Amino acid sequence: MRILVLGAGKMGSFFVDLLSFDHETAVYEVDPKRLRFVYNTQRFTQLDEIDAFKPELVINAVTLKYTLEVFKQVIPHLSQDCIISDISSVKTGFKDFYESTGMRYVSTHPMFGPTFANLGNLSKENAIIISEGDYMGRIFFKDLYSKLGLNICDYTFQEHDETMAYSLSIPFVSTFVFAGVMKHLDAPGTTFKRHLKIARGVLSEDDTLLREILWNPHTVGQVENIRKQLTDLIDIIGKKDEKALQQYLTRIRKNIE
Repeated sequence: MRILVLGAGKMGSFFVDLLSFDHETAVYEVDPKRLRFVYNTQRFTQLDEIDAFKPELVINAVTLKYTLEVFKQVIPHLSQDCIISDISSVKTGFKDFYESTGMRYVSTHPMFGPTFANLGNLSKENAIIISEGDYMGRIFFKDLYSKLGLNICDYTFQEHDETMAYSLSIPFVSTFVFAGVMKHLDAPGTTFKRHLKIARGVLSEDDTLLREILWNPHTVGQVENIRKQLTDLIDIIGKKDEKALQQYLTRIRKNIE
């Protein structure tokens, strides 16, 4: 299959490296410097180069802020039979966009990311395949992710964003709170150092990604839940209520079992 990857960032380069030995691949990237370490694939910096390649599948791996805009630029250079796809972590508005193009499409979310995951061993990581879209496109990604050993979940666009509001916004916002109150310590404890490592990883993410996770329509409800938990905990601490504290600890321990 002829596969075009849009963007030569960490995830784009990962997909090129993953696919280039079994497929005819190309990568389109407007910044030539990013193509210096991309091998075993054709490298494009101009849209008209895509015409001759005639991709059968396009994987959009650019920064979330530009995902739909890059699609709009590239689609005129694709055949009507080409399958377009994205790997974005937030899908708000994507279904309407895809359906407006009249093209075959598939949307997935490899949840291993480049920040924390070991890209050489993904057996404990997850991927989501959106159940709406082209059947053959879904089969392609299901086979690809299965070969990586990923746990695969099928969600609709709506279910995906609801799940991401829970699984991403809660740890991200909790990390923001930690970073917001932290100060330099000469002798930090082990737990503090672990949280600090997580905070540095999260805050090294692209600002657009962080913003879109927060802007997810379902995020506000999750942040409100964090605020309620903090309010309850402040009340327990202020009253030094041992019974309430024990009940609280019992409840949250059950949550993480």
